[in-house]
Amino acid sequence: MILSPGRGYAFVHAPKTGGTAMALALEARAMADDILIGDTPKARRRQGRLRGARTAGRLWKHATLRDVHGLLPDAVLQGLRPVMLVRNPWDRMVSYYHWLRGQDFDHPAIALASDLSFDAFLAAPTVGAAFRAAPYASYVAGGTDPIFIRLEHLPQDLPPFEALLGFDLRLGVANRSDRARDWRPYYDARSRARVAEFCAADIAAFSYSFDPPHPA
Repeated sequence: MILSPGRGYAFVHAPKTGGTAMALALEARAMADDILIGDTPKARRRQGRLRGARTAGRLWKHATLRDVHGLLPDAVLQGLRPVMLVRNPWDRMVSYYHWLRGQDFDHPAIALASDLSFDAFLAAPTVGAAFRAAPYASYVAGGTDPIFIRLEHLPQDLPPFEALLGFDLRLGVANRSDRARDWRPYYDARSRARVAEFCAADIAAFSYSFDPPHPA
């Protein structure tokens, strides 16, 4: 997450949406008073600024807009325009599963992904519950006029944010998981339907469908 009073935006980072690449691009042009929350190099160097902060929720890279209440005066925070990357849920789920399988820290989702096939992972009740509880819109709840940037449509969706910033963004690739770019072969009819059910809000909000392959 990045809070930039100077440029008037709050970048909110949902997991496995390309957010690390965005955070790196933004922190390369960060202003002196930007608040960087996460594990990117400049965010780590500025961690001391967060010491002792009293906020509504946890301060971490995937914090929601509501979590950071208390970090800035309410009037300042409410004046920041939320910005968020979103991603096709079927693609995101494949990326999430393969990323989890490459991790070795102690977390229930990592244990599930390590022990289960992709189909069985999607069938685990905790996986569906987690995604139902956190649609993209929930990350920016309480914000005004959020900018949603579809990862698959950067040329169309980036310009409003670039206009706010006053400069062009060039996103690299970060945290790419070891998986095929086309997500469709990972699914059968049942697993496809599971994602359609527990990501229904995101699919409807951004007109996502299963069929388009990931861009090369």
